[in-house]
Amino acid sequence: MKFALVFIAVVFVTIVNAQDMYTTKYDNIDIDSILNNDRLLNNYIACVEGSGKCTTEGDELKKHFMDAIQTCCSKCSKKQKEAVKKVFMFLEKNKPDKLKELREKFDPSGEKDKECRAKYNL
Repeated sequence: MKFALVFIAVVFVTIVNAQDMYTTKYDNIDIDSILNNDRLLNNYIACVEGSGKCTTEGDELKKHFMDAIQTCCSKCSKKQKEAVKKVFMFLEKNKPDKLKELREKFDPSGEKDKECRAKYNL
């Protein structure tokens, strides 16, 4: 869960503002168009993992990815949390290999995954 939470949170929520929340600047990005485009999705994942080039948005995603994982997206807006759930569910169902890669790299113990799943009833 945290991987998807973080992935979406940071894709759409890139900069922490003065209230210690992620910016809502990217809240209106069409998540479905990213999820349904293998090239875009793979590019974002490669960016976050450090194995590919990053766009400006990808750099921001990468910068805040670990924080979002560690906090179960606590700095995310309601809309961002909904987007994160959507991404997680998509990855779990359609791209389990990619989700596994993210887990292995960012939460090898599975501790945060369990914590975030419980927090968001997943």
